[in-house]
Amino acid sequence: MSESERLVARIKASMKEAMKARAKERLATIRLILADFKRVEVDERIEIDDARALLILDKMVKQRRDSATQFQDAGRDELAAIEVAEIAIIQEFLPKQLSEDEIIAMIDDALSAIEVKGMAAMGALMGAIKPKLQGRADMGAVSKIVKAKLTA
Repeated sequence: MSESERLVARIKASMKEAMKARAKERLATIRLILADFKRVEVDERIEIDDARALLILDKMVKQRRDSATQFQDAGRDELAAIEVAEIAIIQEFLPKQLSEDEIIAMIDDALSAIEVKGMAAMGALMGAIKPKLQGRADMGAVSKIVKAKLTA
């Protein structure tokens, strides 16, 4: 097994464990993850590596957060709870989330390497830190921190 197949293999192994344990909700969520991987592989004619898998998992978490918020706003707490449960399962496969202090330190390091100042540095800064933070931090929150730093 190559280095790039580790995450996908781990998810497939978790699917088998969920089948044996008859954990229906967990199994359904893992199948959704694998279906998303397969969709990307077929659409783009590529094989999913860990970096791309992290992007897909990150996107899935973001979608579910948005859905949970919309369900809660509509008073559909039972549907919001399902989304939150799916988020928890998906996050098991993501790397440990960074603390706000760790994120700020990474932003400061990247900012010191960029010569452009002010909001003009936003694109370059996000481009520099996104690969390091992908799957380890909510990029929306990171973007807010970056904007605050650039306008300060």
